Amino acid sequence: MGHLVNLLQLQTTLFFSNSPTCSSIALKPHTFEYLKANVLTSKCKAFGGGEMDALPHLQTLRKFPREELVAKVVLVRFDSTLLLREQGEEQRFQPNALFTIKYLHQSGAKVVLVSDWSVKTNPRLFVAQSVAEFLSSLLEYKVVPVQCISQNVVSKREGFEKGDILLLENLSAFRGEVANCSKFSQALSSGVDIFVNDYFSRSHKILASTCGVTRFCYANLAGFHFEESLSQLRRATESNTKPHVAIIGGGNLFDKAAALHSLTSRCDGLVFVGMMSFQIMHALGLPVPLNLVEHGVLKEALDIVQVAHIRNVQILYPKDFWCKNDHLPKQLEIFRAHRILDGWVPVDIGPASFVEMKFMLSRCKKVTWIGPVKFRTSNCTKGDSELAQMLNQLSQSNCNITVVGNKACEAMVKESNFTFNFTMIKDASVVWEFLKGRKLPGVMALDRAYPFDIDWSDAYSDPAQPLVVDIGSACKTLPGLCSLAWDKKWVLHRNKCYFNIPIHYF
Repeated sequence: MGHLVNLLQLQTTLFFSNSPTCSSIALKPHTFEYLKANVLTSKCKAFGGGEMDALPHLQTLRKFPREELVAKVVLVRFDSTLLLREQGEEQRFQPNALFTIKYLHQSGAKVVLVSDWSVKTNPRLFVAQSVAEFLSSLLEYKVVPVQCISQNVVSKREGFEKGDILLLENLSAFRGEVANCSKFSQALSSGVDIFVNDYFSRSHKILASTCGVTRFCYANLAGFHFEESLSQLRRATESNTKPHVAIIGGGNLFDKAAALHSLTSRCDGLVFVGMMSFQIMHALGLPVPLNLVEHGVLKEALDIVQVAHIRNVQILYPKDFWCKNDHLPKQLEIFRAHRILDGWVPVDIGPASFVEMKFMLSRCKKVTWIGPVKFRTSNCTKGDSELAQMLNQLSQSNCNITVVGNKACEAMVKESNFTFNFTMIKDASVVWEFLKGRKLPGVMALDRAYPFDIDWSDAYSDPAQPLVVDIGSACKTLPGLCSLAWDKKWVLHRNKCYFNIPIHYF
């Protein structure tokens, strides 16, 4: 991947007006003092020490009192892309999603399932009846479709006379779902006691079935799949293992600029293998075909280079490419990165690039791969497979591997028989949004939990110890009548904040 750039070796002034690719652009010289100031002002783009604030401790189904589930109506928002796929496609990600539903039913809860689906998910499944039959075969319980949202034909409790588990209508048919409509959320949660969210792949979206319904249920919990996915996201974004290199594929640098700042602030090296590599090469003043340059992203690319320069973060970008010509559809040619001829378009990174990438990654203790390697759809390229093989070998030498995105995960599953050695997150959108520093609405809507286990028997063993008091109620009903001495112990349950505090009247 030629042009391995140690950015500290660059001049402190990044002024590329003499470059052929930048000759028509007048760039303002960037002094080293400017770079320092720019890094300080870009703190909003990159994570500091408080990134975990966006991933709070949640009430989970695993820790929720099982006896509280008996005879309760529990609404489960499941992920159709996991459970409704053809058998074999999502088997690695299915067990926890299935266990959430089975666990609730075996605990005596009245389970109501809800999700959205289309023919893209499974061509054989479109109407609710076929989806219910498919779920029945997976769960080994009788799943019955009911119409409780659109026509209010039957209440949720009455529907259990027909089957073990209920399935509501396809959410794709309701505008109120994506609008997070309050009335629709109320109708969706009508008669529901507890809400369980197991739809992590859209936790960056504000939906009625993941956010709106939480206002009408007395407990809102993370399912087993949601909890595991959240733990994987935490592990993926930890920066305590060094050296740490991020392999970045795909395009659209403008939308992902804030996330790239975050990766630059936490990683020791960045390897660009997708369309974004051309934007970085352009920012470094290297010749790039104009048709491969994203319009209006030069400033963002320069900012990323500048932050990397100050932090001594290495940037690696391709040395050569496999290219395709539309007039010669069956022919692939290798071109040097700066010598791509007119009419030829990159479809994959070349062999020399993989050699240098392998050398760089061989020294790493943690690698995060996010985004596809390919530049254009082509059945003749093997970039994803080669990278997956490389990471599979690294994992056997105690390297921490995180794989993000559908294409990347599919490649790892095909190339490795031990995928449980990796941290795998199928939906890259969630990770990109989190790396931008944004809180995930689907996560924030759930109930908070105490950050570690509490020994309640010990807490109540001594009557002289402080009582657990609802501070919200105390402040509202006894204003000015008591002073509260905090001992920093608190717990959140059922949307209420409880503090373990001694009360002193005066």
